[in-house]
Amino acid sequence: MSIVDRLLQRLLGPTVEGLVDEALDEQGVDRLYRYRVHGDRSRLRIDPTAVVNNALFNLSSGGISIGRHAFFGHNVAVLTGTHDINLFGQQRQATIPSRGRDVVVEEGVWIASDALVLGPCTIGAHAVVGAGSLVMADVDAYAVVAGRPAKKLRSVEPSQDPS
Repeated sequence: MSIVDRLLQRLLGPTVEGLVDEALDEQGVDRLYRYRVHGDRSRLRIDPTAVVNNALFNLSSGGISIGRHAFFGHNVAVLTGTHDINLFGQQRQATIPSRGRDVVVEEGVWIASDALVLGPCTIGAHAVVGAGSLVMADVDAYAVVAGRPAKKLRSVEPSQDPS
């Protein structure tokens, strides 16, 4: 993102977000079901069948893709951004990679409330991420993971998939 883009986002971002909030309020959309975006919104792809509730998407260091019929509990955070731990002070704050930390949430994934997903990773089709979990690596399709960090507990059999 160029310096001009960042400046415009800083100057106009709060105004635009305020106008969007007002429009959603007028339409009666509950704030509990509004997601938040940090970074370039063009890097976020949410299938129209997905339900993300009040998730936080950080797009600083990559894109996020949410597949068909995926759904999130409340307060899920999906973060691509990171900082270099080998730097200090203002350098640590400001040094953020611009790419390479994409997150892909495939079809039918359920990410339960208060989960934290750190890129780069892919959560495979129909996987389940337990409430409060910390995902720091790829999750296999049909896997059930939970914990901090998330560990595989079991699998859901694909034969149970009605589609």
